[in-house]
Amino acid sequence: MTIRSARPSLPALALAALLGLTLTGSVTAIERSTGAAPQALAPQALAPQAVALQAIAPQAVALQAFAPQAVAKGLVVIASGLSKPVLVTSARDGTGRLFVVEQSGKIRVIVHGVLLPTPFLDLSTAISHGGEQGLLGLAFHPSYATNGKFYVDLTTASGDTAISEYRVSSDPNVAYRASARRILTIHQPYANHNGGNIAFGPGGYLFIGMGDGGSAGDPGNRARNIDSLLGKMLRIDINGRTGTRQYRIPASNPYVGRAGRDEIYSLGLRNPWRWSFDRTTADLWIGDVGQNRYEEIDRSTTTTGRGRGADYGWRVMEGRACYSPTRGCSTAGKTLPVVTYDHSVGDCSVIGGYVYRGSVARSLGGRYLFGDFCSGRIWSISAGARAPAVRRLFLDTALNITSFGEGENGELYVTSTDGVVRHIVAP
Repeated sequence: MTIRSARPSLPALALAALLGLTLTGSVTAIERSTGAAPQALAPQALAPQAVALQAIAPQAVALQAFAPQAVAKGLVVIASGLSKPVLVTSARDGTGRLFVVEQSGKIRVIVHGVLLPTPFLDLSTAISHGGEQGLLGLAFHPSYATNGKFYVDLTTASGDTAISEYRVSSDPNVAYRASARRILTIHQPYANHNGGNIAFGPGGYLFIGMGDGGSAGDPGNRARNIDSLLGKMLRIDINGRTGTRQYRIPASNPYVGRAGRDEIYSLGLRNPWRWSFDRTTADLWIGDVGQNRYEEIDRSTTTTGRGRGADYGWRVMEGRACYSPTRGCSTAGKTLPVVTYDHSVGDCSVIGGYVYRGSVARSLGGRYLFGDFCSGRIWSISAGARAPAVRRLFLDTALNITSFGEGENGELYVTSTDGVVRHIVAP
């Protein structure tokens, strides 16, 4: 059995900090600690238009040798020449278009396999650049086909997380930038662990995945602080306003009427870089990037509340192992990962994916796909697998994977540091 020792490309080095990594020679993962907290954001003007256990070894997985022919059969290039692509998604408006988020600040459109030259939206001058900062997330309103609203997650010029609403213009392939409405601003004490993914979940509520605020080891213990929005999954209702808030709080959020921030839906997350809802079952799947030993996939099913009030363990636990304290930690009340893996064979940073519900790769039906930034490996598990699940290697690629994405028809895509969007098909 041969295990690759991947050497990062120049684009990989440029984007490695996106996941809090330092890459040298053979791939390694070293937690990056940043300096002083950025200055507080001055809110922008709103346009009128418009959240006792010892270390447990993760399950073993048999890794196959790198096979170029498998890559050729398993991934089909859809578009290339993109700048730091970090997400692919759709508007679910019946057009079948794909929207690609570039970390450098633009949203691009792919129509019938053609990458349009004009960006859907260009926010390059409104964001902080480099490392884990930039334009990170995009979600279209469930009623986008009739109201033209969509939402972005970005880090501002001062380094804070901002969620903003925009509308499409009279040209369906170009947004109206002047329609901007700031929904929420969250101060970031450090430049890393910004999360960045947003998505609409059941009930039409907007979910916001927030990292723990950065540095290393969550020095402020923010992921467990119910008075902080950092290290949490947030849930808000953007279809209204309450007082000075540009959103409403769903009455069923777990901290409504008790101590804690009302926006919090679940806690104990380190850096939920990519996560998704199963479009068939509405189960919530979270890829939470680990500290320096274990990566994890968290699954919260509809029958268990889909993560409502869940505690995913950080910083008490990293994966299924104790982190703080290093021994004898308690798992009481914690939602343990469905999958964990360590860094022993070149893996370093989990990239959460989706449950496949498309039609092209029928052998993947009902399986959750996810990958790793450093090794380029893509694995799958059954969506109904018992925890702790054993992952099955789907592809061993030479890519530095930045994200997965889902099209309107349930087909899955993968983005990477080489600026390419690839369609996942059955090898």
